[in-house]
Amino acid sequence: MGLTGVAAALTALALGSGGAMAQAVPGAPAQPIVQGAAPDGSASPAPAPAATATPTPPAPPPLPNNPVMAWNLRDARALLDVIGTVDSEGLIPADYQPEALSAAIARGPGPELDEAASKSFTWLVEDMRDGRTPMTSRLQWFAVDPDMDRNPTATLMARALESHDVAGVLAGLEPTHNDYRALKAALAATPKAETRKRALIQANLDRWRWLPRDLGLLYLITNVPEYQLRLATRDRIVRTYRTIVGKPGRTATPQLAETVQAVVFNPTWTVPQSIVVGEGLGARLLRSPNPQYKVTRGANGMLTVVQQPGPSNSLGLMKIDMPNPHAIYLHDTPNRNLFNAVNRAFSHGCVRTERAQELGMTMAILGADLTPDKAIELADSGKYNKVQMTKTFPVYITYFTMGQDITGKLTTFADIYQRDAPVLASFNRPRALKTTQRSSNEAIIKLDNPL
Repeated sequence: MGLTGVAAALTALALGSGGAMAQAVPGAPAQPIVQGAAPDGSASPAPAPAATATPTPPAPPPLPNNPVMAWNLRDARALLDVIGTVDSEGLIPADYQPEALSAAIARGPGPELDEAASKSFTWLVEDMRDGRTPMTSRLQWFAVDPDMDRNPTATLMARALESHDVAGVLAGLEPTHNDYRALKAALAATPKAETRKRALIQANLDRWRWLPRDLGLLYLITNVPEYQLRLATRDRIVRTYRTIVGKPGRTATPQLAETVQAVVFNPTWTVPQSIVVGEGLGARLLRSPNPQYKVTRGANGMLTVVQQPGPSNSLGLMKIDMPNPHAIYLHDTPNRNLFNAVNRAFSHGCVRTERAQELGMTMAILGADLTPDKAIELADSGKYNKVQMTKTFPVYITYFTMGQDITGKLTTFADIYQRDAPVLASFNRPRALKTTQRSSNEAIIKLDNPL
């Protein structure tokens, strides 16, 4: 079919389910395509500024983190009933003080019942909405979950008490993704004697709560241990791509939730100083120039080396720009034979993606309204072309060791970075009181070497 036909077909497929992109969140006005411009200080025009998101309306006044409201007996009993069934969600009923709530119910309405029911409801909301695992046990988890802002605890409690539908309000916090439902079904079908399997299901159910409840209409999501990237619309897979991820250790790929701001066809690569100086590349290129690299010397004497576009470029022929402090992005690779390996943890942190030109063209068509012909013209030009997005695309870099594979089969994936142990251990300890912390406070390692 060719790249044009593939990209056009994928675009039609992505738009086919109710016009997903017609409802996507708009970004900035259309930005020009930067053609033949390498961000290396050359005379070519500089890249266009990144698209900016639609201004967010002012946030409402903050609500209390631990609200206490008036509860009647019927609503309190409904809450007690929900607590008795939360093991089906992979949570632990005892965490939410059912005995104290039951005793308060027995003594009737009043301040004691209000305090006990409000506390149990608050703790249950926090765990169903944000996850039970404390942030200190979520290794390298930098994806910020916005659900606390979208559904504050006090708002949910007021809604539950006003509607007298405690169970319905709490059920509305469940992640909407198909994997969550598949894991719940697996938990229900797993005998209690199979404790290791149940614990693994429990941990991966909780990981879904660390992400936004609704991932969006159209998004990219990669599960690092599975070595797969999905382009999905309304949680339905449109296309899958094998990936290569970071090596275990310092260059392990962190977990992020970012936004596609641009697609770069035929990218340049600014070589890290660890290679320019540490490995002597800059000095060698000064002695023996290579047309694949442009070397410049700054006023302070520092050498900058930029690898020029081409099939041997370390980023390959396409890069998805999703600015973040970790310098992580999705990109092509000249070493495409590595996609045939079973275990593909080879990179220095970034996520290499197979059929990257196809993916980049699809993103450019959907996110910048390029025609298929224009997209393939830019991809095939051999020149640096940066296409700014005018519609937003979330990108989720996740870490699940159990979930549905790309065929829909519930599968266990190797824990390549040993990130299960702290999550599993946290479920064997008393529930931790929550804080306002949203992501890991571990040191950010800028992983800017795609080799």
